[in-house]
Amino acid sequence: MVWINAALTAARPQAIGALLRYFRDLDTAEEAFQDACLRALKAWPKNGPPRDPTAWLIFVGRNAAIDSVRKRSKQEPLPAEELVSDLNDAESDLAERLDGSDYRDDVLRLLFICCHPELPQTQQIALALRIVSGLSVKQIARAFLVGESAMEQRITRAKARIAQADVPFETPGAPERAERLAAVAAMIYLVFNEGYSASGDSAPMRAPLCDEAIRLARLLLRLFQTEPEIMGLTALLLLQYSRTPARFDADGAVVLLEDQDRGLWNRKLIAEGLALIDKAIRHRQRGPYQVQAAIAALHARAARPEDTDWAQIDLLYAALEELQPSPVVTLNRAVAVAKVRGPAAALEMIEPLAPRLSGYFHFFGVKGALLMQLGRADEAREAFGQAIAKANTAAEAAHIRMHLDRLMKDSDAAKTTLVKSGA
Repeated sequence: MVWINAALTAARPQAIGALLRYFRDLDTAEEAFQDACLRALKAWPKNGPPRDPTAWLIFVGRNAAIDSVRKRSKQEPLPAEELVSDLNDAESDLAERLDGSDYRDDVLRLLFICCHPELPQTQQIALALRIVSGLSVKQIARAFLVGESAMEQRITRAKARIAQADVPFETPGAPERAERLAAVAAMIYLVFNEGYSASGDSAPMRAPLCDEAIRLARLLLRLFQTEPEIMGLTALLLLQYSRTPARFDADGAVVLLEDQDRGLWNRKLIAEGLALIDKAIRHRQRGPYQVQAAIAALHARAARPEDTDWAQIDLLYAALEELQPSPVVTLNRAVAVAKVRGPAAALEMIEPLAPRLSGYFHFFGVKGALLMQLGRADEAREAFGQAIAKANTAAEAAHIRMHLDRLMKDSDAAKTTLVKSGA
């Protein structure tokens, strides 16, 4: 069943994009795809995977939706499923029509539709994450650092607004594509992060999100070949993804950047990413994705952790704070500041962030690490405890417990030393 889930996940964006183009309704397209998935779960284990799973799902989903409409209209239903079970010719014909369309990628078309200017940007991105990538409301809410109910309402409002606005589900022209480019790029970045941030047992299941985001970024770059921010976005995804083989140990535990075996990093992806960011910088049009890619490039160019240019990374994060102010950006900058000016300066920087990052796992993890470096064991223990409570995965919690264990051992060793010295 694992291969079926993987096939359905991979096919979802293009299948829903084609169904939406056919039915002109988001809910109908989603329901048609779900119906097709249910039929696939019944048919594929017995018959094996079809030659083109995506075309199969589009064909079956479309027929299921038409059948539903006909039944509601008291018309004759479609023939029984076994009478149309040989879909080879239909799949081939459908695949040829998809490949020959003016706008070659249904996924990207769907992204631009979800990022319609009738919607606020937050609703655009949330809707695209739900419709295109099939992320759960909980996963999307975590990406936005908001509650599930708030995100559910945001997505519901987005769907309603699209329906009320009678948004045309057609391929947008060049002017419309340019207007929506920023929202589409942000959506691709969030999809990548959802896959990249997964750990433990969920990591293999979410890895296709990274592949899909990189594929979409490359496709976007082909459409906007002279846009430096899209070069920066693509470079950023490639450079981050290059570290994947070294990010977890054999037991699935998180391995921090400075502890990773850099020999495992994917040099082909690094070379592609470095070439893209160097090309983007030559345009002299600074943007958030380019700055983040430049930070990733400094890590990629460091043969050893001690070779990392933390002073330059600090400057780049300062530039990112100007371009895209965010408590998470400041938190990331604090890590560089700790390397350059020490943990006390970094701790002073993040303390004001507490109200806005009270539910953020990484805030308490960084705070605990800084306090531990400063020898403030009790406060570090408290911060690590809060981090464990906020952890999104078992792997994140296990990583913090490792720090706690180390802190306890150091504390016990110090007490033993004091006893032996007679203090």
